[in-house]
Amino acid sequence: MDLPFVRIKGGVGAPRGFRTSAVGCGIKDPEKKRLDLGLIYSKEPCSSAGTFTTNRVKAAPVKVSQNALRRGEIRAIIANSGNANACTGVQGLHDAQSMCAAVAKPLGLRRNQVGVCSTGVIGLPMPMMRIEPMYGALIEGLNKKNGSAFAKSIITSDTHEKELAISFDLDGTRVRLGGCVKGAGMICPSMATMLCFITTDANIPSATLRKAVLECVEESFNRITIDGDMSTNDTVLALANGASGMTPMRRNGKRCRQFRKALMWLMTELAKSIVRDGERVTKFVSVKVKGARTYLDAKKVAEAVCKSQLVKSSWNGGDPNWGRIIHAIGYSRASIREELIDIHIGGKAACIGGLQAETPMDDLRAIVAHPEFDITIDLNQGRADYIMYSSDLSPEYVDFNRSEYAYWKQARRDGLI
Repeated sequence: MDLPFVRIKGGVGAPRGFRTSAVGCGIKDPEKKRLDLGLIYSKEPCSSAGTFTTNRVKAAPVKVSQNALRRGEIRAIIANSGNANACTGVQGLHDAQSMCAAVAKPLGLRRNQVGVCSTGVIGLPMPMMRIEPMYGALIEGLNKKNGSAFAKSIITSDTHEKELAISFDLDGTRVRLGGCVKGAGMICPSMATMLCFITTDANIPSATLRKAVLECVEESFNRITIDGDMSTNDTVLALANGASGMTPMRRNGKRCRQFRKALMWLMTELAKSIVRDGERVTKFVSVKVKGARTYLDAKKVAEAVCKSQLVKSSWNGGDPNWGRIIHAIGYSRASIREELIDIHIGGKAACIGGLQAETPMDDLRAIVAHPEFDITIDLNQGRADYIMYSSDLSPEYVDFNRSEYAYWKQARRDGLI
């Protein structure tokens, strides 16, 4: 499909007026100074928007960033990997606030104009003694060419950085939109264990940006699942500084609709990249439910299928087991009729009217042997539909997530616990 925009390099550093940087502090392991602290900064005032985890246990950075957005607009974001700063009490809040203050002053900003995000192990105090000496280098390193370095600084169990940037015309003005994400495990709808940062030089008022971000998150990041777990730190933050020179766009106007279309595409591609890079996954599966009586019914069915450990295990084994799919449909609490359900795998019928289809099993097995395939579930009861993106569940995933004890050993050596 031809897209009305083109890919460009630079990630979150691609839009005009934004500068990024990244340094290595040894947050997780002082012996390994990989990039683990990053900064995004706009030279111009910004509109800003964000969405956050719906987990009732929220990390300190989530609370601080939520408060900053309630009090006004943010122009900078400091983020780290290696430590989630979650379940760390009053000290955790103090550490998150001090990270904001440390970069705000040299940038000429107020503390509440800086958002903060963290990702990593839960329950351990932040090793501030290794972070604080690096603030100077972080500020000095701000550059319009460091978008990829910032993307690298936020990854944890990801195998690679995930970033994307595009440019497109809005009524004669060339606009840029950039983004990066991290996330590989604890991925579940209603925000995943992920951080996402979006920058744009479009001139979009805060209320309009917030509406666009909420809508696009619902149709992208809230449509993915890897293991059904939800984290304490999930955050999407978006900054728009108007540096493209365009006049402010009107809410629900033509330019607003065009911008939302571009933002939706960018967020969806970033969301898919999270699933494809899931912890030890081997399959990327698109599950579309159609013919539901209501939107909520379609969503319930998609989530039940995509989160079923039995279904995901069969995908890992290359088994086109539609029986596991239909049993998940049955317990989804959606309004369904067994005798109306059709299931297609890779376009071939696996189940028609709730019964085994005539497609040879070897044909279906060949489809699910591929690293990517799609499943369509037709409930044949209405016109509502819903799509989600999921993965298999592998033995290697279990092995990878068996223990985080090494983090506690390092924390003891640091005198933090």
